[in-house]
Amino acid sequence: MYRFLLTARWLGFAALMLVLSAAMVGLGTWQLSRYHERSSTNARIDAAQQAAPVPVSQVLPVGAAPPAGAAWTRVRAVGRFDTGHQILARDRSVDGAVGYEVLTPLVLQDGSAVLVDRGWLPPGSGGAVPAVPAPPDGEAAVVGRVHLPESRPDTPRTIGGQVQVRRIAPARLAGFLPYPVTGGYLLLDEPRDATFAAIPSDHQNAAMNLGYVVQWWAFAALTLVGFGWVARREAHGSDRFDLAELYTDHPDAPVSPAI
Repeated sequence: MYRFLLTARWLGFAALMLVLSAAMVGLGTWQLSRYHERSSTNARIDAAQQAAPVPVSQVLPVGAAPPAGAAWTRVRAVGRFDTGHQILARDRSVDGAVGYEVLTPLVLQDGSAVLVDRGWLPPGSGGAVPAVPAPPDGEAAVVGRVHLPESRPDTPRTIGGQVQVRRIAPARLAGFLPYPVTGGYLLLDEPRDATFAAIPSDHQNAAMNLGYVVQWWAFAALTLVGFGWVARREAHGSDRFDLAELYTDHPDAPVSPAI
């Protein structure tokens, strides 16, 4: 009954369905790995928020990119803010609004500096650069989360007398500063001025990846089930009654008019 499956047409059809199913299983497996990766990142962020801060020198090297494991570690730094070399990161979104993040160097006791993201500000009137509140004078102690350099950094530009960037990478900004800087920067846990909005940690949407896993694997299963259904239908033919055969077997049965 199923010998037709050995024909070239059906063998090709079966091979195509197997290839499609294997591709869908592979996509689901990749999404599963992304789910575990993002879940691990979220767990690290949550754990770091509860951990006691450590000295910044233990986590962020000067003049070099920090290790990936340093991301979101809470650190403590003591130094003096240098507003003369403040940098604005433009086109930054918080809660759906677009504005600026303010990066102010904190010069440490050894003469190096770490860029401190003091928070987010909305644009000024007419989309102008906002007025930035001054940081505290004198020596200041800050606690914040380590943020790794952002990818694809752009070239800093001076706009309206203020150095601005779109992507934050301390190494790219080092040429605008008179001292060496750490390879990562800090997001303040809580802005010291109510004018700023806090920059949230980048929790990943792991649930979305898990949904894709279910979706791709379900598609793979449906592909194979669909092939089986089509093959069974081909083998058993239509479910319609053959009226001529029915009349031959039962000559007294009434003949339905032709439709």
